[in-house]
Amino acid sequence: MKLRFVAIIFGILLVYSGISFYIGWNGWLLFSTLFNWEKTGLYSLVVGLIAYAYIIGRLAYRAPLKPVAEVFKLIGSYWFAVLEYAVLILPIANILSLILKSAGAEESVYIVGVGSIALLLMVLLIIRGTWNAWSPVIRTYQVQIPKPAGSLKKLRIAMASDLHLGTIVGNRHLKRLVDKVGEIKPDLILLPGDILDDDIEPFLRKNMSAELGKLNAPLGVYAVTGNHEYIGRKVPEFIKAMDAIGIRVLMDEAALVADSFYVVGRKDKASGGFGSGGRLPIHDLIAPLDHSRPLIMLDHQPSDIAKAAENGIDLSVSGHTHRGQMMPNHLITRRMFELDWGYLKKGGLHAIVSSGFGTWGPPVRIGSRSEVIHIEVEFSS
Repeated sequence: MKLRFVAIIFGILLVYSGISFYIGWNGWLLFSTLFNWEKTGLYSLVVGLIAYAYIIGRLAYRAPLKPVAEVFKLIGSYWFAVLEYAVLILPIANILSLILKSAGAEESVYIVGVGSIALLLMVLLIIRGTWNAWSPVIRTYQVQIPKPAGSLKKLRIAMASDLHLGTIVGNRHLKRLVDKVGEIKPDLILLPGDILDDDIEPFLRKNMSAELGKLNAPLGVYAVTGNHEYIGRKVPEFIKAMDAIGIRVLMDEAALVADSFYVVGRKDKASGGFGSGGRLPIHDLIAPLDHSRPLIMLDHQPSDIAKAAENGIDLSVSGHTHRGQMMPNHLITRRMFELDWGYLKKGGLHAIVSSGFGTWGPPVRIGSRSEVIHIEVEFSS
């Protein structure tokens, strides 16, 4: 089993290295033609460092020079975005260059011209994607739940998933979250998972709880775990940190809010694979509850929408998918989930899936935006 794992990792690194070499080779063709470079040593070293920067940053993170490790991780994260779009852009550019060369075009056309267009397109994608990642928008949904909620007639919810707080997403982006939520003026705030980006250490070291703790609403702030909290293997420490700033993490629990409606929080689907005993089925989780009251459920991964509808959940909020984060990855998430982004009415269920507030890997979004969800809920009398 261990030998198989090593073989898989070696295979992945081999493919990754091959693609990185391919990108570096294309860069060398362009820059050496433009600037008459002759020695490849320094260029190869720089490309190699950039290509393996993320791995270097991860390995060096436990060393005393954490800021240096974080810089390497940031560079490496951007390289992943370059890698994806280079695989889409460069083969087309190479084919076009070969056609032009065969037609008798000069190097200034088939290398410099085509290469410069490919480079410009790549730069524009990364710039626009970075702006999309760091410039959140508010998306609004309106739902009607045909149940009474005590004295409440309406409920305003702010929801943000997939913050991925860590070495890349930090206090600056958190402040944007606090500001956007403040614009909504919610009665209730919901955080459906992946608040952390694996490791809790940068969250604690950078005192992100001080900024996150500014989220407040009259009816409370509720959260659930996502798969990344389990990957970091610090779920108890995470729950303690959230409790300290007034955010209640629901671990297969339900809270009766204002004697009006239930907020139901599920452990993430990944919990079963990290020695946490798995999670309860929706039916068992809500069995003790009064189903005549509205049921609002947080479930990080939108993998149980059909079950939620079958069991009488009125509103479910999820994240996880990032809407693929960088197109055309959304074509994959669209096939993986019944709803990978946006809104779906299924029976009596209103399901909402967010593309997330933070990012995983590259701080780049193409075809998706950093978003905060504003939900206006109307209850029947």
